[in-house]
Amino acid sequence: MEASEQIDRLIAGLTDWRGATLASIRKVILEADPAIVEEWKWMGSPVWSCDGNMVVGNAHKDKVKLTFSHGASLPDPDTLFNNGFGGKVWRAIDVFEGDRIDEGALKQLIRSAVEHNQNKKKEKAAAASRAKAQKKDA
Repeated sequence: MEASEQIDRLIAGLTDWRGATLASIRKVILEADPAIVEEWKWMGSPVWSCDGNMVVGNAHKDKVKLTFSHGASLPDPDTLFNNGFGGKVWRAIDVFEGDRIDEGALKQLIRSAVEHNQNKKKEKAAAASRAKAQKKDA
């Protein structure tokens, strides 16, 4: 089964506000950049990636949690992050029943995550190229 089908199935199984919330968040994430890919990882978690993991979406008993893999490195001018500040890498957005997410701000945060991953990929490629050149010169 494709990841998008598994995510569809997860959302359909969440018959309360969490299903509608996760569906609307998913729509915003996918609209942010056409290169974003949906994946199904860690025994049942929707993951959106572009040149690496960006955000994991999970429905919990009382919230929908969006965990950004490199959230601590992302600008958050609209202060969407409201959890995970104790760590050095991850940041999260906990959405509770009745909360409204600023879709424009979320879309911009997703675009920042895409840019972050693309920059990391370029840096990694440049480092590999330098190492190869050094090896050749030695």
